[in-house]
Amino acid sequence: MSNSNRSLSLVLGAGFAAMFSAAGTQGAELVSDNAPPALRAERAPAARDGYVWAAGHWELRGHDYAWVSGTWIAERRGARWTADRWEQQGSQWHFIPGHWER
Repeated sequence: MSNSNRSLSLVLGAGFAAMFSAAGTQGAELVSDNAPPALRAERAPAARDGYVWAAGHWELRGHDYAWVSGTWIAERRGARWTADRWEQQGSQWHFIPGHWER
């Protein structure tokens, strides 16, 4: 297999793995006893027609938090994007995934 084909295979494989990983966690509640770190300061890029900026957030990976940088997502007309966030409930922290609200 050539280097370019191998690279393409790795990229496609990683994309599918990420897709199945994200799909597998939908519906599963993420809870931590440890507070996430403070949000990082991100400068949102200039507005882009047809897209909404989804700010970065902390993701729980095992027992550690990892920063996920912001990204553009396709706009949904008539809906407002609510960003991913962590909310404290008692002594625990619950992850609230980003979602569209009408």
